[in-house]
Amino acid sequence: MLEPMKNLTLLSLLLTLLLSCTGQEIPNKEFQIKTGVLAAPEHQRDSAAVLGFDKSGEIVTIRIGLNEFVCLADDPNKDGFSVAAYHKDLEPFMSRGRELKKQGLNPKEVFDQREKDVKGGTLEMPDKAILYVAQGDLNAETNEVENLYTRYVIYIPYATEETTGMPLSPTAPGSPWIMDPGTHRAHIMISPPRN
Repeated sequence: MLEPMKNLTLLSLLLTLLLSCTGQEIPNKEFQIKTGVLAAPEHQRDSAAVLGFDKSGEIVTIRIGLNEFVCLADDPNKDGFSVAAYHKDLEPFMSRGRELKKQGLNPKEVFDQREKDVKGGTLEMPDKAILYVAQGDLNAETNEVENLYTRYVIYIPYATEETTGMPLSPTAPGSPWIMDPGTHRAHIMISPPRN
């Protein structure tokens, strides 16, 4: 039997090897907060809640919010830089999606299950709420995000082209359109043209 100190050293070595094999490196909490809020409107950033990633890669609350926004830090397991911010009333919908994905469901299965949950009354969707998604390039030298681009998603469950007058695809660059019409996930997409 190894001594406790040797056990701890061995465990530490195994964790280091595991992380280096997966390529996963979790940024510190301060960096996750600083970059995680970039999707939110500027005047909402200082008081928004921030969900980030702990050392095991699990999503956890890393800052309690004081306003209506929840921000999600960049996922270190995915290529590229992408963060999100959304109204707190969307958190049950977002949380349920993360839970189903963790169970191994594919995107269509997640969609179908949440539709069933909403219709069954076990998942509440707000009648309207916004999601901001921001993408950019992380400069490895400065650790700053460059070329930030934000698109907008306005959830309006069960809305259709007929109930909104909104087309099912953009009619001009950056114009709003409705996606997933007639479902719990119906939403207006606004993707401004990139510079």
